[in-house]
Amino acid sequence: MTIVRVPSRLSWLCALFLCLAPFSAASAAEGGPPLSGGDTAWILVSSVFTSLMLLPGLALFYGGMVRKKNVLAIAVQCAAGCALVSLIWVICGYSLVFSPGTPILGGFGQLFLAGVSLNSVSPGAPTIPEYLYVMFELTFATITPLIVLGATADRMKFTAAMLFVVLWVLLIYCPIAHMVWGPDGLLAQSGELDFAGGTVVHVTSGTSALLACLALGKRMGLGSENMAPHNILLTMIGGSLLWMGWFCFNGGSALSAGPTAALAILNSQVAASAALVSWTLAEWKLHGKPSLLGALSGAISGLVVITPACGFVTVSGALAMGLIGGVVCLWAVNWPKHRFKYDDALDVWAIHGIGGIAGAFLTGVFATRAIGGPDHSGLLDGNWHQLLVQSKAIGLIALWTIVATALILVIVKRVCGLRVSPDVELEGLDIALHGEMLHD
Repeated sequence: MTIVRVPSRLSWLCALFLCLAPFSAASAAEGGPPLSGGDTAWILVSSVFTSLMLLPGLALFYGGMVRKKNVLAIAVQCAAGCALVSLIWVICGYSLVFSPGTPILGGFGQLFLAGVSLNSVSPGAPTIPEYLYVMFELTFATITPLIVLGATADRMKFTAAMLFVVLWVLLIYCPIAHMVWGPDGLLAQSGELDFAGGTVVHVTSGTSALLACLALGKRMGLGSENMAPHNILLTMIGGSLLWMGWFCFNGGSALSAGPTAALAILNSQVAASAALVSWTLAEWKLHGKPSLLGALSGAISGLVVITPACGFVTVSGALAMGLIGGVVCLWAVNWPKHRFKYDDALDVWAIHGIGGIAGAFLTGVFATRAIGGPDHSGLLDGNWHQLLVQSKAIGLIALWTIVATALILVIVKRVCGLRVSPDVELEGLDIALHGEMLHD
């Protein structure tokens, strides 16, 4: 008997094909819509890697930047917040974002995922199962409110943080996501360009972060105690997971395994690299030394800035946006914070807020019809009107976020209070609130 040896890589490809082909064929045989095995595989992978951006990515990124006595507190906020938002998403969030409703908010037709089945698809993603679309969009909903909590690190109660996250998803994320991405959304109809969440994720989280840190006040000992990050290596690991996961965050937003996804990934890498370089060079000039934390912050800034544009701009446009974003976010970290003396613990407003605003605006400059088609062009293509559309969208989203965040903070303060006691803050949130701590 002759034994034929198949190369290992070919074996894996064959196995993948054999797994996906029956799935697609079964869908067609049952009379359902035609599904793409390739698109399905890509969004499955994207869902997993986008999930890693929060756990453990953001938890480690933030955890390394806070003081050692508060590392576990920020980590458990990320973990518990992820779980709460996941449940809210399947109960009502998906319906409020993606079901037809009003221009401001979706309907209630898919509460508890009513109508979603093995054979159903969403109009927004017709080549993948709707269950997968629910999961991929869930990853966006879970990470966004948790970004905000970086601004309130070291001093916010766990109960307050969790109530804040729940209300934030319902009052800010769901309406804004529906307006931008919903089937009858107000901003979608206006022509706003947001490929992967520059306004939905970053303008909202950054703006809320500024209000939240102002409401809580400064950390005890700020200016007299050492507030330096306790473990930059943890931040490096978490930042790297964010960077790599962002490829699927942006590339997966194409909702298909095709040229647009490839371009979005390449643009993400180019923008992150350009922003890292521009931030590092500017920081070197400003402070005399380049830092690892600065380099990571620069890369994240570039990823924030390119997010709304990654599927609409050329690679040279992504390069320009990254270079601009790195310098703008470095300025935001240094000048406004020191000028107005607010305590945004982990610079969420500077990187996500200012970076998100810059990215949404620059999308209106660099978007090109050669990439996105005639309805996706910006100033450099002669469409100055797109800048006006982007500016109005930024203003509306920022205003909605400010009003809703203020309301949420008032509710949370009355229900359970926002800030831990001075004794708890001095002792550390890890041991005082959660009964555990890191040991040497």
